Amino acid sequence: MQDTPLPRHADNQPNFSEIVQINRQRRLLLQAGVALTGTSLLGVWTASLAAPSGPILPLLGFTALPVAQGGGLEPAISVDYQFDIILPWGDPLEPGGPSFQWPLDAGQQARQIGIGHDGMWFFPFLDTHAARQGWDDVDEVNPWQGRRMASADSQHGVLCLNHEFGTNAHVLGKSAPESLEEVRASQHAHGVSVIELACVSPPKPRWQTIKGLGRRIHVNSEVAFSGPAAGHRLLANPAGNAPWGTVGNCAMGYTPWGTYLTCEENFNGYFGTDHAEWTATPEQARYGINAEGFNYYWHRFDKRFDLAHPNYVNEANRFGWVVEIDPFDPAQTPVKRTALGRKKNESATLHVADNGQVVVYTGDDERFEYIYKFVSADDWRSMRRNGESPLDRGTLHVARFNDDGTGEWLPLTRASPVLAQTFADMGELLINARRAADRVGATPMDRPEWITVANDGRVYASLTNNSRRTHDGAQVINDRAVSTAPDAANPLVPNVDGHIIRWTETQGHAGARFTWDVFVFAQDTHGTEQSFADPDGLWADPDGRLFIETDGGQKDGLNNQLLVADTVTGEIKRLFSGVPGCEITGMTVTPDRRTLFVNIQHPGDGDPAVSNFPKTNGPDGVTVPRDATVVITRKNGGIVGS
Repeated sequence: MQDTPLPRHADNQPNFSEIVQINRQRRLLLQAGVALTGTSLLGVWTASLAAPSGPILPLLGFTALPVAQGGGLEPAISVDYQFDIILPWGDPLEPGGPSFQWPLDAGQQARQIGIGHDGMWFFPFLDTHAARQGWDDVDEVNPWQGRRMASADSQHGVLCLNHEFGTNAHVLGKSAPESLEEVRASQHAHGVSVIELACVSPPKPRWQTIKGLGRRIHVNSEVAFSGPAAGHRLLANPAGNAPWGTVGNCAMGYTPWGTYLTCEENFNGYFGTDHAEWTATPEQARYGINAEGFNYYWHRFDKRFDLAHPNYVNEANRFGWVVEIDPFDPAQTPVKRTALGRKKNESATLHVADNGQVVVYTGDDERFEYIYKFVSADDWRSMRRNGESPLDRGTLHVARFNDDGTGEWLPLTRASPVLAQTFADMGELLINARRAADRVGATPMDRPEWITVANDGRVYASLTNNSRRTHDGAQVINDRAVSTAPDAANPLVPNVDGHIIRWTETQGHAGARFTWDVFVFAQDTHGTEQSFADPDGLWADPDGRLFIETDGGQKDGLNNQLLVADTVTGEIKRLFSGVPGCEITGMTVTPDRRTLFVNIQHPGDGDPAVSNFPKTNGPDGVTVPRDATVVITRKNGGIVGS
């Protein structure tokens, strides 16, 4: 299809109404293309579905939660749905574990659900006896969309749950830790929870933790490195300390071989120093590493996080990776897959290309950062049969979005003369993936966050916002000069409310070229019943729905929320709304898609004067707002989103 070029005006700024109209025209053309090619595009997952009978129902058949009900002190949901609250921060990881107390005890927190609930995924048992049986033979990247998953259990599985952040005030009840014990308590609240869950029926269906595969992976857990940067001098410290820990765990991904990918995002904020003479290197500054960090002050008692300590000069390089976890093997050491590059990874969405290569899409969540794609070197099954991880060998690319609606994936390898001149080896390049992307001419985006692949093969990415986008030239951000001028893919100045961009891989998902358009500008929804801002979490279901979660200041009096969009018609409906000060994030479903899990993160922004959700009293009657997971089901037992 020939894409219509965006019109330009005297100030080189596309007119908003013209952009919207052109994107609508592109969408209609794409719909026509899908109608012609749908059988081949959708054959993978439709093969197991029964032929429809009776009238065709609307894709979004539920009653939308009205704007008027979406800004209260309590969570709210469509009248066609119901919800339950489980897994609040501080609850025991397994039955019999330590109960919540506040302020935290470090040893107990290591056996409790962490804080800052974010990305997560539900891994079903494939039958009632064996967790692992059959995973390597699953045909689809999304296992419960395939024919062989009929035995997948929608009542019993393992939930991997990220814990992105928790401030000192929220976790410790003070502005700064005063001992190593308090630092450990904070550290153990971060990371990942692996939780075995079952839906127990009497007296009413409710999801509960059960004893078995539960474990915590946090800042002081053993980890390993693999891929091109493993063993690199820039990952070694004079102290000789073994690699430990994962932090800043934001969104996620999952693999067709049944493992979880947790993404380290704002890792820089946990490092700092009180040494006035310390200055960041250009490589550190490019990742926003500075003496203050996010004022966690871990460095005062845990020298691993002191930027000026000579024994730990490369500790920060050990964070900013995608980490692979086996949900079914508590003895497995989490592995940081360096071939995917070091950045502030918001998500790691894995898709299997037609030729069997795995493709991993990641967004780097910061203003004027990039969208990346990793392509494995070979078919994932053959690589695993040869004892090799498909995530350890392949090529990392970064996206360039052209103004004419086309785009290309630029390889980050030393085959590029400019990269060969800049980096001594691939390990150094991947440790400094941001600097490599700078040099090849990637497109700086408006905070790229979650990415999802839809049923028709199109890829959707949320661009949450960019308050620093301007008309007038360049700024120095993270030690590099960047043009703040708008472009076709990021046309709003400033981009206060964000937008969702999407693209079609024109040479297959492992290929180098794509065409793109904008699915929706959030500012265009205000004052309507579809109102939302700051899109963040995304998930595309097999039927053509796009689930959208928000993280930021909503308009029209709304709290952050969960919406569902029809990717063909563009219709959007509000399904669920959170509490004041929270973020709605994390998204996963059971194999039958009749249960949806989402998270309420930092209710009240951690301030009990704003929200005491979910109203669980601690010692001495202190009510601390606690992150928790929301279980959403349709009252008629139907597929969530319908």
